[in-house]
Amino acid sequence: MRALEPRERKAVMALGAALALTVVVLIYEFWPSSSTVVAEASAQTVPQMEQRLARVRELAAAVPGKQEILKKVAADLETREKGLIRAETAQQAQAQVITILRGLGASEAPPIEIRATELGAIAPFGDDYGAVNVSIQVECRIEQLLNFLAALAARPELIATRDLRVVAGDPKQKLLNVRITVAGIVPKNLVPQKKGA
Repeated sequence: MRALEPRERKAVMALGAALALTVVVLIYEFWPSSSTVVAEASAQTVPQMEQRLARVRELAAAVPGKQEILKKVAADLETREKGLIRAETAQQAQAQVITILRGLGASEAPPIEIRATELGAIAPFGDDYGAVNVSIQVECRIEQLLNFLAALAARPELIATRDLRVVAGDPKQKLLNVRITVAGIVPKNLVPQKKGA
């Protein structure tokens, strides 16, 4: 069984807090101490007690609905996070992104050869994720570049082009010199912690 991600842990903690709050409210409403029972019974009328009972029933009825919403949100989150680049270290995640890019280049006809790679910074991406950046340099035709970018966008992994620089190459062969920076989304535990944070 895999370990829970930080967002999943937060969702489970929120569910636990909601259930605990419901139990506290139910205990408070239905099992008061014997001295307060006598005092409240004499101080409250039957309609007031009925209103109080109705309010407690509304609170109790809302719990299953909230649990169902939590289950749907957790399932949706799991579906979306299937595309995360999973690795032991950020460098391994960058290597996976390079492997994906090499595979996409090799699938073109003729193949796009990656001439150089550059590993960029590993940075936070929102509150719960990180982004590993990889830059590649290639020489290709415009139609190869368009096919490459379309294939990159169609990948199931959460990767996207972050920067694209195109410079005219060999005009006789209609080649372009292209530098593409790609970001892959990773779990936040791969992002290096700042000192003092």
